[in-house]
Order: sequence, then C-alpha cells, then structure tokens
Amino acid sequence: MTHSHALAIAQSAALEFVTRQARLRVPEARAEIAHILRMTNIEEERFESALGQIRSHARVALHFHPDRPGPGDRSVAAALLEDGLYRSQFETGISNGGLSAHPGGARHRWETRIFGEAYEKPEVSPAERPKYGALDLMLHADGPSPRFGSCRLILVPEVSHRCTFTYLDSHEDPDEKGTFEAFEDVACALLRDAFVSEFALGERDLMPPRLIDHLLTQLGKPLADPSTRSPQRNLNHYIEAQVHGDVALGTDADLLVADPSFAGTETGRLLEALCDRYDIALYWHAGFALDLGDIPSDFRGPTMPSLARRISSGQHVDVNMIGEAAMDLRNDPSSYSDRGTHDEVLQELKLLWHVLVRHGRRDRDFSS
Repeated sequence: MTHSHALAIAQSAALEFVTRQARLRVPEARAEIAHILRMTNIEEERFESALGQIRSHARVALHFHPDRPGPGDRSVAAALLEDGLYRSQFETGISNGGLSAHPGGARHRWETRIFGEAYEKPEVSPAERPKYGALDLMLHADGPSPRFGSCRLILVPEVSHRCTFTYLDSHEDPDEKGTFEAFEDVACALLRDAFVSEFALGERDLMPPRLIDHLLTQLGKPLADPSTRSPQRNLNHYIEAQVHGDVALGTDADLLVADPSFAGTETGRLLEALCDRYDIALYWHAGFALDLGDIPSDFRGPTMPSLARRISSGQHVDVNMIGEAAMDLRNDPSSYSDRGTHDEVLQELKLLWHVLVRHGRRDRDFSS
C-alpha cells in the first residue's frame, strides 16, 4: 500500500506559498516559544521532541455527515463507497460549515488569499482544490472538530505532510498558518493558549507541561475505543487542516469513526461496506442523543426545541433523524415552508447538530 500522491502544480504551489509565508514568522514565534518554555520550566529539547511526535504521528480527521444529500441522487456515504474519493465542497456543493465554495464566495476569496492564487489559474479544476479537516492532536472521543460532522475519516500520518494548517478556523483568517516544514507559528499559538488561558483545542486545565507530556506520550498510540470514552464537545477550537491532493480511501484513510444512530440503517450499511471495500477499520463513538424535553432554547436559538419535535420519530432526537429531515427538505422543500426558506431550514438543522454535540448523551441511553 502506498500513501504518496503526485501533487498537481497548483497543489504544490499552494503548499510552497504557505510554507514561505510561515517561515517569515518563525523568528518571532521561536522567541515567544522560548519565553513560555522558560516560564513553565520545559527543556527546549523536550519541546522539539514533541514537535517531532507531531510530524511523525499526527493525523488529520475529516468530519462529515454520511447521510446528507450529495451530488445527484447519492448520499455522501454512497458517493464515498462508489467513488473511493473524499471530495471538496467545490466539487460536491455541500458543506457543514459555510456554503461559500463557489467563484466569488467567501471560501473562494479566502483560498485565493491564503494560497497565493495557486488555485486561480483557469486550468485548475474544482477536484484539485483542498479538502478541509482538523489536525487530531488531543485524540478526543468525538474527534477534533465534531461541529462539522457526526462521523470522521482519520487519515494516515503521511497525508499530514501535504497539508497546510491554520490555528483555528480559516474563515476567521488567523495569522498563524503553516505546514509541517514550518510549523512553529501554529505550535506557538497552541503553546500560548495553554500558557495564557490554560485552555486549548477544547481542553480545559491544559497548561504547557501537560500539553507537551500528552504530545510525547499519546500521539503514537493506536486509537482508543471511542465508544467507551466521554466526548469533549469541542465546537470551536481546532487546528484546521487543508489537505492538498487526492484523498483516496484505499490508501489515505485507515480509520472511520461513526455515530451509533446509523447502526442498522441504510447509511450504516453503506459505511460498513465502505470499510470492507477500502480496508478501513470501523469504530462507533458513544453517540449524541437528547430527550425532546432537554433541548435548550438558549443555545443556537429559540427555534431548536420546536425543530427537534418536528423531526423526531419518538421522544428523543439524534443525528440520523437530522439527516432524514435534511433529505426530506431536499426532496420536498415546501414541507418545511412554514419554518422559512430551504437554506434557512438547512441552517436550523445544522445548528441542531451543534446542540447535540454540546448537550447530547450516549446513544445507548435511548435504546429500547
């Protein structure tokens, strides 16, 4: 099995541009890192070893909702199974964040700026553009950025070397960017948050010594069964990864962590078939489900309780029900017209998933 992909000219140019820009910030980042290491009594050699662990073992996770409508009449899971490729939103036209991947849209403008116009030449196809995930450093049971999907493909470590990274979400246009060839600025931002806020990547009480110890001792370990661990519920604090080049399931992914509400459903069968076909290990996480009476009205807006009641097939709501509602919305937008336009209802459904991530309980607690 090989994990190497020949990169297109635009993809190589994007990586080189971000690396060059990041190197300009290395001296300043190194000075701040040295200060924090002194203040927290961490030897520089230990920090360098932690960076080495990131470069050797850190994986990118691609979060997705497998049952969402994809291009044509296929679900995302069906497209992954049939094509064997994870596609960018420029190809699929779907997104679990902002839907702005079109010429002139916010995502397009941002990519133009951060990648030095590498993808703007007329011969560059949508398939060549980067795919978005998050660098999985803390190894949380629900992944590094669960807001973007209930399931996640975990890529082999080699793929991380053809990624660019931003500290926090790219739509915020953070200053701290990098690649594994020039990672100091991103590492400095992570260390700074641990030092100043004692919080980073969704992890509370994370001071620099604990962060460095975690990177040194945990990154190289195999995945611990996520179904037995509690979720971190980290919606907002991640190192975004932009993967340049193809993401071929047969060579670039070796783990899939899925939401248990899909077990026994058509979507679940597609995910199992996908793992069989492409030799990917399948895990189920503990799940996110919530009693209808527990849906808050003060997190993601006052319409969340009524939406949950609308789409639930019982006394609770889970992500499988959200996906069924999204498919119903696509097939018959008028059935939800009392709640707003198609895009407004789709946004509501996306926000209801955020509610489940923040407040949901284990799926098996709701099994009959």
